[in-house]
Amino acid sequence: MDIKIIKKSISREEIKKIAREQFGDLVKAVVDVEKEIMAIGGELHADEEVLLMEKEGSKRENTWGINIYPEKSDDELIEFDSMINLKPAFGNRSRDVESQKIKEQIRKIVKKLIRG
Repeated sequence: MDIKIIKKSISREEIKKIAREQFGDLVKAVVDVEKEIMAIGGELHADEEVLLMEKEGSKRENTWGINIYPEKSDDELIEFDSMINLKPAFGNRSRDVESQKIKEQIRKIVKKLIRG
């Protein structure tokens, strides 16, 4: 599956289709909180992050890896867990997104980019 950069909203049905083609119940995504875009469809968050950096000029401190579970409710849609979130130089020392402010930004961006 090719990695797609999402700048305009796509349907939850499209996300479900991508999930079925890859991991079954989830889609890996990387969100750029500064540009309010995301990359989806990669096998690894790292591949999506590199694509955002190369194609969109994203910066490491603004990219965060998440997993999207399109079959779950809005409260359980996003899992904040990725190796790319280990960013000690930027104050994040775990695979989780430790900043509640950044988590809220990610939730807003995902809600804007996935309709339905």
